[in-house]
Amino acid sequence: MNDKHYYTLDSFYKKKFGKKVFKVNLNLGFGCPHQKNGGCIFCAHEGGEFAGNKEDSILKQFTEIKERNEKKWPDAYMIGYFQAGTNTYASLEVLKKCYETVLGFDGVVGLSIATRSDCISKEVMDYLERLNERTFLTVELGLQSAHEKTLKFIRRGHSLENFTSCVKDLKKRGINVVVHIINGLPFESKEDMVFTAKFLNDLGIDGIKIHMLCVLENTYLGNYYKQKPFHLLSLDEYVDIVCEQLRVLNKNIVIHRVTSDPILSELIGPKWLVKKFVVLNSIDKEMRRKNIYQGDLVKDVNFSNGKAF
Repeated sequence: MNDKHYYTLDSFYKKKFGKKVFKVNLNLGFGCPHQKNGGCIFCAHEGGEFAGNKEDSILKQFTEIKERNEKKWPDAYMIGYFQAGTNTYASLEVLKKCYETVLGFDGVVGLSIATRSDCISKEVMDYLERLNERTFLTVELGLQSAHEKTLKFIRRGHSLENFTSCVKDLKKRGINVVVHIINGLPFESKEDMVFTAKFLNDLGIDGIKIHMLCVLENTYLGNYYKQKPFHLLSLDEYVDIVCEQLRVLNKNIVIHRVTSDPILSELIGPKWLVKKFVVLNSIDKEMRRKNIYQGDLVKDVNFSNGKAF
């Protein structure tokens, strides 16, 4: 449905719903439970920099973002995207009220809920299963890396086992799962990063968001980098890694993003990240130049020995 060599989110939505779909990014103000432990070392805003204002009601946030996007896509459907913070970090009663409110808005065809694998209780999981029967539901989970040593270094706050168990539970209930990963984390090699994609491919996820590490001001990682500079991927290195990651992902896994959106005034590095369309175009050009496609190496991926777990 487009000239890219990978399965884009826009293509997926148009195939599923028959026309353009855009997300309405919301901020419930729940925050992140991991912040009390210092949070992840790269986190500056608990996620959701482009979501609504948490001081505003859900209706006001939704209306403002909807009206802005409708200028570009006047006839589109909408996904209510609970983006900022950990959006299962509240009582079931509060969560139901928030989710059901957005589902009641005209034009909404689904919900996308960003959260942590260690922050979905049994009762919330049961509710999500019922919710999934009534709408198109996606649960987004941050992983960042499939390597325990990296998870500990970045202070992720949960284990790989916890994440894997959560994904399997969601998939058992038929819920669509999208996972965030970060390339360029300190001390990881290209092979480490490609392995993370292979690991998720074998786990049977439905979608992926690939980010480049943003070293930001006013974060633990930013201070660490100033004191002990580590290698930041060049644009060429990043493009090469993303292309290889796409090649080991099944063709039916939806690629939600392949780069990051840092705020320039807070960015320490890498500076090339601010040129988003240069990054996107570079990935497209490299895949066309090499004549490679998403999934064209999947036949060579074999985790039958259970090593990935």
